[in-house]
Amino acid sequence: MARAFNFSAGPAVLPEEVLKEAAAEMLDYDGSGMSIMEMSHRTKTFEKVLNEAEADLREIMNIPDNYKVIFVQGGATTQFAAVPMNLMSANKKAAYIETGNFSKKAFQEAKIFGNARVVASSKDKNYTYIPDCSDLLIEEDDDYVYICENNTIFGTKFHTLPNTKGKPLVSDQSSCFLSEPVDVTKYGVIYAGVQKNVGPAGLAIVIIREDLIKEDADLQFPTPTMLKWKTQIDAKSLYNTPNSWAIYICGKVFKWIKKQGGLEAMKEKNEKKAKILYDYLEKSKLFKNDVEKDSRSIMNVVFRTGSEELDAKFVAEAKEHNIVTIKGHRLVGGMRASIYNAMPIEGVEALVKFMEEFEKENA
Repeated sequence: MARAFNFSAGPAVLPEEVLKEAAAEMLDYDGSGMSIMEMSHRTKTFEKVLNEAEADLREIMNIPDNYKVIFVQGGATTQFAAVPMNLMSANKKAAYIETGNFSKKAFQEAKIFGNARVVASSKDKNYTYIPDCSDLLIEEDDDYVYICENNTIFGTKFHTLPNTKGKPLVSDQSSCFLSEPVDVTKYGVIYAGVQKNVGPAGLAIVIIREDLIKEDADLQFPTPTMLKWKTQIDAKSLYNTPNSWAIYICGKVFKWIKKQGGLEAMKEKNEKKAKILYDYLEKSKLFKNDVEKDSRSIMNVVFRTGSEELDAKFVAEAKEHNIVTIKGHRLVGGMRASIYNAMPIEGVEALVKFMEEFEKENA
């Protein structure tokens, strides 16, 4: 059976080359006579996998030496609590920019720990745009400013970072991680759940500027050991048994990205794929995309017909054309095409061709 064009928002499509490599090594990784999933995380073999993964990620993103990288369990959602626990000082204040469901959830979590405030929001137009963040009401004693950089559910993206007025910027990059070059030095913390653009579910990568890492005595909350960034940093992501399989796959994806030409090449390919779909949506008389043009995501493209019945018909018939998991998030309905790094351009072309046929028959 031919592989489907999988437009899932996560767990999502992975490079076929990576999947084939993992399959070939399933019973015997590197002459060990066992799968990486069966191997102790304390072995030299796995230590090499972990170290290479971090080294390749640092190379791809050009991560400076004064930033630490950790691979942690719990996905990105666990970091909703870890961020205020690790970053809030005695001030216990933070500024949040609300642009969708995940930034809203992160804000609600932060309110448990201190005075978290929404300083900009696009809720008034159902999160169909990124608000102007050039002159936010950042207060002198705020500990950090928080964004979800790409909004998976609503199909928006920060193309200009907020003016944080000198405060550390914390960015959830789960659904745009490694999709384009970023200047890591503009951030205090970057984190991402890997299941959208990098690997299997169950793992998050956190990149932290060294001066933001607190000793136990400086933490303002009785923080669980597993949520202390310093614990994970000191243990080199091996405080307990890590998600070794996910780290192994991520490492292969990092090498795959390098072979493709790095993040500049990823950006070029991703913009080309997104343009094909957005160009069609702009001329379509049936399908609509409500996101403001300067806020559009190149990773998650949302669209709808305006009829729930017709949307359901589209999703059902798409599956017959080998186009799967195209249904929109339950909060917004419609359809969503997640066109991550590993989605081939042929998949987007097949989607647009089907959309054209569907429109002719149903408009």
